Amino acid sequence: MTTAFSRAWARIAALLPGRDDLAEIRRDPRRDLLAGLTVAIVALPLALGFGVSSGLGAEAGLATAVVAGALAAVFGGSNLQVSGPTGAMTVVLVPIVAKHGPSGVLTVGVMAGVMLVGLAALRAGKYMQYVPAPVVEGFTLGIACVIGLQQIPNALGVPKPEGDRVLVMTWRALEEFAKAPNWTALGFAVAVAAVMLLGARWRPTVPFSILAVIAATLVAQLAHLEAAKPIGELPSGLPAPSLSFLDLGSLGALLAPAVAVAALAALESLLSASVADGMTVGQKHDPDRELLGQGLANIAAPLFGGVPATGAIARTAVNVRTGANSRLAALTHAAVLAVIVFAAAPLVSKIPLAALAGVLLATAIRMVEVGSLRAMARATRSDALILVLTAVATLALDLVYAVIIGLVVAGALALRAVAKQARFDQVPLDRGDHSAEEHALLAEHIVAYRIDGPLFFAAAHRFLLELTEVADVRVVILRMSRVSTMDATGALVLKDAVDKLHRRGILVLASGIRPGQLQVLDSVGALDLLRRKGREYATTPEAIRGARDHLEMTGVLAAVPAQPTTATSEEAVQ
Repeated sequence: MTTAFSRAWARIAALLPGRDDLAEIRRDPRRDLLAGLTVAIVALPLALGFGVSSGLGAEAGLATAVVAGALAAVFGGSNLQVSGPTGAMTVVLVPIVAKHGPSGVLTVGVMAGVMLVGLAALRAGKYMQYVPAPVVEGFTLGIACVIGLQQIPNALGVPKPEGDRVLVMTWRALEEFAKAPNWTALGFAVAVAAVMLLGARWRPTVPFSILAVIAATLVAQLAHLEAAKPIGELPSGLPAPSLSFLDLGSLGALLAPAVAVAALAALESLLSASVADGMTVGQKHDPDRELLGQGLANIAAPLFGGVPATGAIARTAVNVRTGANSRLAALTHAAVLAVIVFAAAPLVSKIPLAALAGVLLATAIRMVEVGSLRAMARATRSDALILVLTAVATLALDLVYAVIIGLVVAGALALRAVAKQARFDQVPLDRGDHSAEEHALLAEHIVAYRIDGPLFFAAAHRFLLELTEVADVRVVILRMSRVSTMDATGALVLKDAVDKLHRRGILVLASGIRPGQLQVLDSVGALDLLRRKGREYATTPEAIRGARDHLEMTGVLAAVPAQPTTATSEEAVQ
C-alpha cells in the first residue's frame, strides 16, 4: 500500500511546475499581461452567463473563473490554456442541480477533481488522441444547440421552467412567452447577440460582448426598464473556503454524475489544449499535466462556491490571438476577474439576464463551424453517421452518453472496415520441383489458401465458413505469413476449422505462422490440435513437400524422387 502510494506521488510530483515555466513567464510579460486583460473582458459575461445557466448563480461562475482559472494556469499542461465555467459543463450540471441541488454540484466537482488527479497519475492523457474527429464535431454541434436552447427562458424574460430536459423546458418557456410576451427582454437578447455576431465579422479583435452588455445595462438603468430583470445582488468578494456542502452519505448517489463531469472536463480541456497547439508554432501541451491542473482546479473551485471547470476553447483562442506566450496571461485573466469581483460587484449585479442570454446565444452560434461540419459530412457515410448520432444524442440524452454512443458506433464502423481488408483466397500451387504431370496430380488433391490481413473476431467467422466448405480434396495448405494480427477468436476459429476438416479426412498444413501468432494459437489449444491433426511448416515449399509425402503414404501418388528445389521467389517462400 505504501509503495503504491509512493509511486503515485512520484508520478504526480513529476507533473508539478518547474523552472521552465518561470523562464517562459519572464520572456515577454507585457504581451502576456495585455492578452490576459483582453481575455478577462471576454470572459466576464461568459462566466456570469454560465453561472446563471448552471443554476448556482452568477457568483458561482465568477468564483470558478477566478479560482479554477488561476490554479489551472499554474498547474496545467498548456502555456496558453484558459480555464473556467463552460457551456458544455453547464449542460451536464443542469440535471445534477435539478436532482441533487447546489450542494450536489459542489460535491460532484470535488469528486471529479480527485478523479482527474487519478487519471493524471495513471498517465491517461494520451488516450485523448483516440477520440475520432466526427465524435468531437458532433459533440460540439450538440453542445451548441443545448447552450442556445438553455438561454430561451432568459432571452424571453420568463421564469425558468422546472425540469432538466432542455427541449421540454424550451417548449414550456415558449408557451409562457405566448401568454405574456416580454418584448423588452427579447429585444435585449437579440440586440446583444446581433452586435456580437456582426461585430466579430467587422472587427474580430474588439471585445463586442462586453461592449454590448455594458450598453444594454446602461439602457436598462437609464430607461428604468423593469421588464429587463437584472442578475441581482452579488457578494463583494469570494466566500471563505468551506466543505460544509459535503455530505458523505450522498457520495454513492453522486458517483455517476462525478464520472460524467470528470470525463467531460478531461475531454474538453485536452481538446482545447490541442486547439491552442494548432494555432501556434512551437507550443505543445502535456496532456497528463493538463489533467492534473484541471483536477486541482475542480477540487478547489467548489470550496469557494464555484461550479466544475474545464479548459475553455473560445477564451483560449482569444488568448492565443492576442499574443499570449506563457501561462502568465491566463493568471492575469483570473486576477482581473478577481478585482472585478471585489471592486465592481454592485455594477455587475445590474446587468440584465436577457443581455447575458444574448451573449451565450451568440457564443452557441459561433461554436458551429459550418465548413468543418460540411467537410466531415462529405468525407464518408460513416463519418456523417457518427457526427449526426453524436449530435442528436447530445441534444436528446446527455453529453457522456453522446460520447459513448459516438465512440461505440465509430469503433464498430472501424472494425467493419478493418474486417473487410481480411482476404481468404485460393491460390495455385507453386510449380516448385515437380514435373507438369505430377503438378497436375498434386493440384487435383491439394488446395492452398492464402490469408491476408487480420484474423480476428470481426472477420474470423467468415474465414471458418469459407474454409469448411472446401471441395473434396485430401490436403489443405494454409499460407499464413501475411496474417497481420490474430486474436483469441481467430485462433479458436482456426482450431475449429482444423478439427472439422480432420473429421472429413482432410489433412491441414500451415506455413509461415509468425512467433507472436504461435503464442495466441498455443494459448487456446489450437497449436497443439494443429500439430496432432495436421502439421506446421516454416515455408510454403516445405508444406507442399509435406503434402506430397502424405499423398505418397496414403497411396494416392506414386513415389517419385524429388529434384532440387528451384523456387526462390518471395511468393514461393510465402
